Amino acid sequence: QVQLVESGGGLVQTGGSLRLSCADSGRTFSTYKMGWFRQAPGKEREFVARISQRSSTLEYADSVKGRFTISRDNAKNTVYLQMNSLKPEDTAVYYCAATTSITREANRYVYWGQGTQVTVST
Repeated sequence: QVQLVESGGGLVQTGGSLRLSCADSGRTFSTYKMGWFRQAPGKEREFVARISQRSSTLEYADSVKGRFTISRDNAKNTVYLQMNSLKPEDTAVYYCAATTSITREANRYVYWGQGTQVTVST
């Protein structure tokens, strides 16, 4: 069983940085591919980034490429999202999720965290 808990969200000014963490309390974290998604008010949930089990494959949405970095530490059962050069349009609830598929489709992710709010002010 995978149980994901996000942390690290908050309020930051345009151009600032935040680091999100997502910890799993289970024992199978290293067997899952992990992804980050976000959902802004009135919008659909969208893919942000994903990482394979051993970090050999990373993929980013075009909107965050060059600004965000996904990483994981399997010894700590944690996946991270380093967000730099934040923009107001990055404001959303950010979710981490786990899947066994090679995909950026949210409906292919089986386990989800509760989400953490990121707000970027102008």
